[in-house]
Amino acid sequence: QVQLVESGGGLVQAGGSLRLSCAASGRTFSSYVMGWFRQAPGKEREFVAAISWSGSSTRYADSVKGRFTISRANAKNTVYLQMNSLKPEDTAVYYCAVGSLITVEADRYAYWGRGTQVTVSS
Repeated sequence: QVQLVESGGGLVQAGGSLRLSCAASGRTFSSYVMGWFRQAPGKEREFVAAISWSGSSTRYADSVKGRFTISRANAKNTVYLQMNSLKPEDTAVYYCAVGSLITVEADRYAYWGRGTQVTVSS
């Protein structure tokens, strides 16, 4: 089992920045791909970003490319999502997840956190 706890969400004005963190416990954190997803009210959960176990490979949704950066600190069992130039359409609950390969498909991730709310005001 892997337990994931997200933090760092909040209310920010458009153009601002937030850094989300996801702390993992349980199985060996460094062996897994870590992903971030988000879900806005009335919408399906969507892929945001993912990072390989070594940190050498990343993938981003087109909607966040150039604005968001995913990183990880295996020594701290933590993955981060730095979000810059935030837009109102980035408003959602953000979830981190653990998987075995970098993919945009949510059902390929085995473990999920409970999420953290990000609200971007215009």
